[in-house]
Amino acid sequence: MAREGSLEAPTRHPIDWKNPEFYNEQACFKELERIFDICHGCRRCVSLCGSFPTLFDLVDEGKTGELDGVDQQDFWKVVDQCYLCDLCYLTKCPYVPPHEWNLDFPHTMLRAKAIKFQKGEVSAGEKFLASTDTHGSFAGIPIVVQAVNAINQTKTARSVMESTLGVDERAWLPSLATRKFRSSAPKAQSKQVVAGERTPGKVAIYSTCYINYNEPGIGMDLLKILDHNQIPYELVSKEKCCGMPKLELGDLASVDANKQANIPVLARYAQEGYAILSAVPSCTLMYKQELPLMYPDEADVQAVKEAMWDPFEYLMARKRDGLLKTEFPQPLGNVSYQIPCHGRVQNIGRKTEEMLKMVPQTTINTIERCSGHAGTFGVKKAFHDQAMKIGKPVVKAMATMKDGSKPDHISSDCPLGGHHLAQGFEVQGLPVPELNHPLTLVRKAYGLK
Repeated sequence: MAREGSLEAPTRHPIDWKNPEFYNEQACFKELERIFDICHGCRRCVSLCGSFPTLFDLVDEGKTGELDGVDQQDFWKVVDQCYLCDLCYLTKCPYVPPHEWNLDFPHTMLRAKAIKFQKGEVSAGEKFLASTDTHGSFAGIPIVVQAVNAINQTKTARSVMESTLGVDERAWLPSLATRKFRSSAPKAQSKQVVAGERTPGKVAIYSTCYINYNEPGIGMDLLKILDHNQIPYELVSKEKCCGMPKLELGDLASVDANKQANIPVLARYAQEGYAILSAVPSCTLMYKQELPLMYPDEADVQAVKEAMWDPFEYLMARKRDGLLKTEFPQPLGNVSYQIPCHGRVQNIGRKTEEMLKMVPQTTINTIERCSGHAGTFGVKKAFHDQAMKIGKPVVKAMATMKDGSKPDHISSDCPLGGHHLAQGFEVQGLPVPELNHPLTLVRKAYGLK
């Protein structure tokens, strides 16, 4: 007899994406039917993303009130609402492995997305949005950047982007940086490597597309924090996109191409004893979880997984090693901080919150709920309203501290999620507090310029 649920820690199976059967639509739909029937009988994930309300509405409005009353072609409506946040798997579902029902909702959605992509049913606009290295090629060229940024803010250009790329003209979009992070980052001030019991004493920085092309200041703040703590660092010699935007699209061939470019480079740093830091949670998760599950038998992939750290995971481990400076002369006041989904599913605990709470005269209001942005999901015309709806309760929770006072700062480890939430403040007619990435807040708390 099947158990109702499991108290055991979730485990993940490798993603069998190289097997031709993985792309068998009929077999995939059979698994979707099995999973959807279990989800319909449980419904505890209804408050997460749009996939579950969509599924339950399809069932409830069908002829039988059960899954057999739903047209299988409508399953795609559920798949399209999933943005692979993984929260259902790691925080809600009682039937994930090792439970005998072996339910993996997000990776079954990934399988369906891969089939859809292989069938040629993904638009050119979606493919372009996921091509972060292509957009970023314009960054660092001042005249071009100024022109592109100015054009992208005009109503005419946004209307064209909506009609051609499917980008909602109301959605916030990042600007290109006039100087790329990788070309402008200074050399480390410290050369002495001091390893701790828990931490390597030297750091390799994987910049990420977003920080390299859009917000290099976040990367600069990380370097200043490392310098302040006498931790030598260097930027990895070369890098491409981690592949997460392509994964979310189901474009596994492009994920593979980026992996082939990145892993040999990153593996050398792992083998030489570096901690590899990535300041965007989705990129960190790609190397910690998704690529290791796609390439379970490749030693270099597994080595990179073990060497990859979230910045605050690393800094708090340095603190436990007695190697982190804990004097913060600059208070931050009230901070409303949102933990992004891809930060939560790394299973590292609330490391950012821990560090922010070390700052004197600082109060942290932590919100553990999805912002709704979810990579490219939140900017797409088809899903922008849904993304704002998902983020609405987060904005409400961030707008007021526990004692009724207002926040001085809002913050999220996910830079895109932070901007999405700031837009949510505007949409709801609320005063928008100063938006700062947590690394920026720590740099300020240290009194660094």
